[in-house]
Amino acid sequence: MHSKACDTLRRQGYNFISPLSSAAVKPCLWSKRALAGGDMCYKHQFYGIESHRCIQMTPTLRCNQRCLFCWRSHELPIDEDRELSPEEIVASVTKLHKKGLSGYKPHPEVTEERWDEATVRPNQVAISLSGEPTCYSHLPGLVDRFMETGHTVFVVSNGTRPWVIRDLHPTQLYISLDAPDEETYRLVCRPMGDYWGRIQESLSYLSSRRSAIRMTVVKGINDHSPEKYGQIIRDAAPTFVEIKGYMYLGYSRSRLSVEQMPDHAYLRSFAEEVGRHAGYRIRDESPVSRVVCLEEEP
Repeated sequence: MHSKACDTLRRQGYNFISPLSSAAVKPCLWSKRALAGGDMCYKHQFYGIESHRCIQMTPTLRCNQRCLFCWRSHELPIDEDRELSPEEIVASVTKLHKKGLSGYKPHPEVTEERWDEATVRPNQVAISLSGEPTCYSHLPGLVDRFMETGHTVFVVSNGTRPWVIRDLHPTQLYISLDAPDEETYRLVCRPMGDYWGRIQESLSYLSSRRSAIRMTVVKGINDHSPEKYGQIIRDAAPTFVEIKGYMYLGYSRSRLSVEQMPDHAYLRSFAEEVGRHAGYRIRDESPVSRVVCLEEEP
């Protein structure tokens, strides 16, 4: 793997399973907060996931889009990336998750029970750290292996590889929908191929499983045509729709301005409009994370 990329990501808290692979684990901010008795992320509020028991990981950092809103770097490409087997990945992630949390063990608010739950008995895997997980050729097998070992699994994908999505059956499957039409998609996601039709195919698989469409709203770029978003959602019929505001963080700050970050009131209003056209209603919301969850009208 490209050494400069590897060194940069290690400084950011990534723990790599192998020096030859970009498969990595990194505990998120909410996992650390929850471990110390603080708040959990919106996935706890929406779906009951305990943040300190959630492993955030990816089987690959490779990606086939260069989204404007992505907080990750596009300037440090991943080269010479060897794929690990699902068994190699599953055998290593809990140990690396514990390594990423190790500095928190002496924290006065970290109880023995929570430490044990987080580092010995984690029960959720979020395949969402970075990269596009469907670029890893054994993703369905990896998901199955995690579930066989007693974990619930959330997978977040950009939907550009529908033949992988077809065979994926995690606890909850997310497909990103960051544009209401192909022109906007090319502007905001900067794909490295002709993927709009593939995304529509991936969306067609959502109605047959527990699923969510995830939208990242960038003010002034993709916050238009709620009727088009609504029609796509109506056709896909996911279990949930998460509409999340762009956050002015990381490397995205070199591509977008802070003014393009919608506040929660703006986001909620847009979500209501999209929901009206889709036949979905607001199920829940988290102002601190600037995210609104929709579900289908009864």
